[in-house]
Amino acid sequence: MTQAALTDCEVVATGTAGLGRLLRGWRALRRIKQGHAAVLLGVSQPTVSRWENGVLAPTPDQEARLRALLAARPDGAADRELIRLVSASRQTVHLVCDLTHRLLAVSGPRAREWRVDERELVGVSLWRYASDDIRAAEARLGELGWFAPAAPAVTVTTNANRSREVPIHPGRCEWVRFPLSDGSFARLVRTVPAEPVGTAVDARC
Repeated sequence: MTQAALTDCEVVATGTAGLGRLLRGWRALRRIKQGHAAVLLGVSQPTVSRWENGVLAPTPDQEARLRALLAARPDGAADRELIRLVSASRQTVHLVCDLTHRLLAVSGPRAREWRVDERELVGVSLWRYASDDIRAAEARLGELGWFAPAAPAVTVTTNANRSREVPIHPGRCEWVRFPLSDGSFARLVRTVPAEPVGTAVDARC
């Protein structure tokens, strides 16, 4: 691949305050106390508390560890079925970890748009291929209620990106956020078919 590689834990949409909320939810689902989370993250319990309350920002190294801990791991039966459905879909769709943008599954129609074998991309962050419009929409997700329990679907209008390997064509895509069994979140990215001429478009990004 010709473009510079990015780590799976690259900072994208979720700011440090959002990471604190995600950590609290992750702990609640697993019934993990702050002290144990602190041990897993190599920090003190008061530090975890301050992160979750939004009064302290993690250092870049701490943030990388947080993102690695909270990244989607679709290991449950329902998660595996979601991956199977996406892989078998006839629509142009793919599924990524909502936090790290690591590819979890891709449909045949989407994979045929790419010039890289999809097997090489599973588990790899696709953020490096994001268009400028997608990056701008990502930065606005908090304003749109994306991190709320009942997150709305978001429609993004984008121009092309600058990648030959994983091209993004001008048009619209829809993002839908799915909770996984481990308390993390996945994002379904679906290409929205072009509207007939004269049809109004309700773009929320």
